[in-house]
Amino acid sequence: MPAPASTLLIACGALAREMLALIEAHGWRNMAVTCLPAHYHNTPQKIPEAVRAKIRDNRGRYDRILVAYGDCGTGGLLDRVLEEEGVARIAGPHCYQFYAGTADFTALMEAEPGSLFLTDYLARHFERIIVEGLGLDRHPELRDDYFGNYTRVVYLAQTKDHELERLAEAAARRLNLAYEYRFTGYGEMEGFLVAAGDAA
Repeated sequence: MPAPASTLLIACGALAREMLALIEAHGWRNMAVTCLPAHYHNTPQKIPEAVRAKIRDNRGRYDRILVAYGDCGTGGLLDRVLEEEGVARIAGPHCYQFYAGTADFTALMEAEPGSLFLTDYLARHFERIIVEGLGLDRHPELRDDYFGNYTRVVYLAQTKDHELERLAEAAARRLNLAYEYRFTGYGEMEGFLVAAGDAA
């Protein structure tokens, strides 16, 4: 979303559709969004400095910059960058937690540590990101190496979309795992954006 706006949200590309939907639904004209590629999750060491570059490229254009990223496998390096740059981010280690809500996500993991989570984004792009990205289309024998310790797929749905439900269930079958559906909506991400909008 282009300027003029007073607040810039730097987000993971996997959250872009949901963030824009929330911004439109709430009518926040003061917010702009810029995203990093979702595939950076495969190389999380790239995330901290890529976020820093986005901050520095945009600092003079906005009154405030916020980050919609979990730690996402950076091992605390993203938080170190944000502390150095004086920028806050949404709380939580990953989008599964802030979509499900911290308490519900903790309960899900305590009930079954072998849970593989899908969001709307991952359900939509499962074949490209998981099957092709991990080479399962070429080497199906790798399924046990990657997913042998998982017992179920939990689809944390942001929207009520029957086609995405079908894709998520097909993903569970593809991995030979049990399937569970939970509608979460936007969870704690909506609260993060509401607080940002109210403070603007």
